[in-house]
Formats: sequence, structure tokens, C-alpha cells
Amino acid sequence: MNLAGQKLLSDSEIEKLISQNNYSAAATHLFNYQLNNWELLRKNYQASHSIQTKSFWFDGYKIKIQFNPDRMKSTSAEVDDKSVASRKCFLCLNNLPEEQKAILLRDKFLLLSNPYPIFPHHFTISFLKHEPQRIINNFKELLELTRLLNPGFSLVYNGPKCGASAPDHLHFQAGTKLFMPIENDIQQMKNDYGNVVYEAGKISITSINDEIRKLILIESDNQIKIIHAFKKIFDELKNYSVSTVEPMMNIICSYNIDIGWNVILFLRSRHRPECFYRENHEKILVSPAAIDLGGVLVTPREEDFLKMNKELVRKILDEVFLNKETFSSLTKKLREEFN
Repeated sequence: MNLAGQKLLSDSEIEKLISQNNYSAAATHLFNYQLNNWELLRKNYQASHSIQTKSFWFDGYKIKIQFNPDRMKSTSAEVDDKSVASRKCFLCLNNLPEEQKAILLRDKFLLLSNPYPIFPHHFTISFLKHEPQRIINNFKELLELTRLLNPGFSLVYNGPKCGASAPDHLHFQAGTKLFMPIENDIQQMKNDYGNVVYEAGKISITSINDEIRKLILIESDNQIKIIHAFKKIFDELKNYSVSTVEPMMNIICSYNIDIGWNVILFLRSRHRPECFYRENHEKILVSPAAIDLGGVLVTPREEDFLKMNKELVRKILDEVFLNKETFSSLTKKLREEFN
């Protein structure tokens, strides 16, 4: 048995669920197994039950703040090229914890329980090979994996320059569906703040500026049309992005058997807000990625959690997105491209 095979959870219930193509239930079974057999994961999930949260309602949507000390390493991670090159890749097979077990997805990815959770059930989906975090040639995989893990889970992607703590290793995250407020709020946001970019029988593309976040919503049950739309948006976004690696974006993707995929593209201008780089009491340790932008803003330090108010949330998020003028220009260009 190869190393990947050794990592797979050998369990009759897992095998039965996978044979039924019920990967959502198989993921939950993996989680429960790890809860009983991995001390670090059990300790951190037990601690997560007492995590403090508070919520702020904006006009038509909600942002939650989560005080989560176990996310300190991820939030403060050094992800510059030199730092990444000098450490072992924690997603490579050789470096996974001995207790960590997996489920194989699409013969290419390992579904791994995340021992530093934000979601009630939190997973990392790691590519078997050590290849850089890039979305353009892996967007189809994101769609397929989201459908595979329906109905229990939504998937997220963090770009290599805006939130991925392993920018050198392709991966997604999966978490409990509807845990992120934006999943419940998106249709209201679409009604209140949306502008139609393109709409035909099989696909709808909407630009949304909720006065803090700038995003593109793609809705369709046709995978080919979604992929085609995403590539056009990706190519146009290159003209507005400061990153030369790939356009700065985070993605939340969900699937519903009756209506298809719901893909939210958050369009970024910078990795971290100004307050992250300040000194002493002015510093606020917050590093927004997909889950944060989806409405669960994580603060690993209690003093930062206590500081958080509505205006500070607005300022932090607004700083990391494309500005209003750039987003408006992009939306106009996309409308021309699609029509």
C-alpha cells in the first residue's frame, strides 16, 4: 500500500457510504472517527464549544465575529515566498500527523478533518501532489467536489495571495453548510445590492456591492456554462488585480440538487487590512479569507474580539476589497463581455 493508501480510513461504514456515493455522510463519519481517535482534534473541538461570538447586522446581512484562539497560527501565518520555501509543507502526505486519516475524493484529493476548526465540521481537501494553489485549471474540481459533498457541506477557496496558509499546495476547505451568514443572506443581498451582468435561461451572473464587500455571484445548474463564465471573469479580473500570480479572489461554492451551483467570488485588492501591520495596542490581528468574508470574521486574540464594533468591521473588510470605482468599472466591462 502506498503512503496515500495508508492514510485512508479503512472502515466498513465508510466503504458502504462511498459505494452509495454518499460522501457527505462519509465525511461526517470520518469526523466522528477522528474525534474519538485524535487527541488534538478532540481537544480543539471541545474547546470550540465555548468559542465566543457576537454579531452585527448591516442593512440586509449579518457579520459574526468569532474569538477563536486556535486560529492564531493560521491568522498570523507568514506566507511570503521565503517563509513558505523555508518550512515543510503541512499538506504533503509525508508531513501529515500520524493520527490524521482521510477519504479519497475523485482519485486526486484527500478529505482531512481540520484540527483547528471554525465550522462545526471543518475539513481540508488537499491535492495528492504538491502543486501551487491555483484556481483557473482547478475550478471544475471545485464544482465537482462541492456537488460530491452536498448536502452537508459548502466549499471555499482562498487565493495564494489573499488567505491561503499553504499557497504552495493546492487545497480547498469544506465546512458545515449554511454556517457562513452570507449563504443565508445572498439572495437578499442580490435583491438589495445586485446589478445583473448577464442572465439567460441556464445561468445568472450578478455583481453585488453591499457597501463593504464587492463580489460576483454566479448561479446555474449547467457546469459548462459556469466554467465558461468563470474563465471570462478571471481573465478580465487580471486587468484589475495587483497580484501577478493570479487575480486576488476568495470563493464560496455551494450546491443544491434542485437549482445547481451557487458560486460567490470575492474580489480583493489586498491581503490584510492596515490594522494588521500596526504596533502595540493599535494592532488588530485579523486576516480576512473566504470564511471571514462569508460573514464569520475570526479574531484569535480576545482583546481584538472585544474591540470589534460595526464601524471597525466595515473598515477592515472595505480595505481588502476592490474599491467602489474599480468594481464599477469591472462590472461595466463584464457586462459588455457577456452581452
